[in-house]
Amino acid sequence: MLVLSRKIGDSIKVGDDVEIVVLQLRGDKVRLGIEAPKSVEVHRREVWAKIQGEDPEAGDDVPRSPAA
Repeated sequence: MLVLSRKIGDSIKVGDDVEIVVLQLRGDKVRLGIEAPKSVEVHRREVWAKIQGEDPEAGDDVPRSPAA
């Protein structure tokens, strides 16, 4: 696992098309902005688990990122 330190306004590039920006730090929470093409799905880990069927309580109401 790559571990990086970033400050507010700093960003991280993932491949050619994805950029993650640190927007806000508040207590123990970090607010991130993610810029990615519409063809790239971006989900929180718990949402991804529901989509993949890892959560037995998951239904069809799981929000998905828009696809191109």
